[in-house]
Amino acid sequence: MTTHTQLPPGQRFFTNLDRICASARLVVDRPKDSRHPRAPQAVYPVDYGYLDGTTGGDGEGVDVFRGSAEGAGVVGVFLTADPNKRDVEVKVLLDCTGDEIERVRHLLDDVLEIGGLLVLRQDSQAA
Repeated sequence: MTTHTQLPPGQRFFTNLDRICASARLVVDRPKDSRHPRAPQAVYPVDYGYLDGTTGGDGEGVDVFRGSAEGAGVVGVFLTADPNKRDVEVKVLLDCTGDEIERVRHLLDDVLEIGGLLVLRQDSQAA
């Protein structure tokens, strides 16, 4: 019988997400301070885009919010459920500081009103 190294809860998810992010090109289609195309009151606090060649919950590339903490890597995810679009997605937080995470939360919860469950990486310095 093969013995597998036990990882802390959730660590395999983030390790796999690291691999996906490292192997895909990030396409930023909504740069920091740009407005949402269908909700002009929504201004992106960090770069927003998707990982080329991946598939998220909506059938498009995996969504990514990229902050200013270059080299921090994947610090967490927001899980969103949008009843208007009838979709559920994972939005990756890449290189985000704690303040940037809070501003993304404000965008999702208060401005776009879709809400987001924040799941921080346990070994992240962003909290």
